[in-house]
Amino acid sequence: MTAIYFSYYIQISSDFSYLGTIVAENGGTSREVNVRIQKARGSFSKLRRVWLSKSLQKDTKIRIFNGCVKSVLLYGCETWLVTNEIQRKIQTFVNRCLRYILRIWWPNIISNKDLWKVTVQEDINLEIRKIKFRWISHTLRKEDGEIPKAALLWNPKGNRKRGRPRNSWRKSVIKEVGRSWNELRFLAADRQKWKGLIDNLCA
Repeated sequence: MTAIYFSYYIQISSDFSYLGTIVAENGGTSREVNVRIQKARGSFSKLRRVWLSKSLQKDTKIRIFNGCVKSVLLYGCETWLVTNEIQRKIQTFVNRCLRYILRIWWPNIISNKDLWKVTVQEDINLEIRKIKFRWISHTLRKEDGEIPKAALLWNPKGNRKRGRPRNSWRKSVIKEVGRSWNELRFLAADRQKWKGLIDNLCA
């Protein structure tokens, strides 16, 4: 009997989509943010008749924008490593959408602070930070052994490559709060203390 051998090849990809989120080989979020902006832009374009409607009030349009566009834009943002470049991209997109809704086009101008005040919006970095720490507190209060909590607290072993260590989401969180993960676990158990921490971070 002749033996038959099969060879299987596993294709290596630099990124892939999982549960609607782009997972990159280098752990970065630039690709994911670009995809989020594209999808949010598509949602915004589909609602063009709503933005230009004269029968809908401004507050109604802003609520629709928050629910149908910004929710698409910020999906999964709690796990993003937000750099200055990423923050600028997201904020620029949001500002353009808000100006379109208010029908403020060139040569008419409005400052970003006035724009956010009129539309009851926050700096996008603060908004992402609130979402992120809300998710962190929820995850830290889970029972020990649950996968999300285990993944959040996991500390990989081994030696890293020589050279300056690459920034990561975990490092950015520790830098923002100035506390260790053990301290954050303790604070998360007390909702009032955690709320005070977040209020200080997002003030």
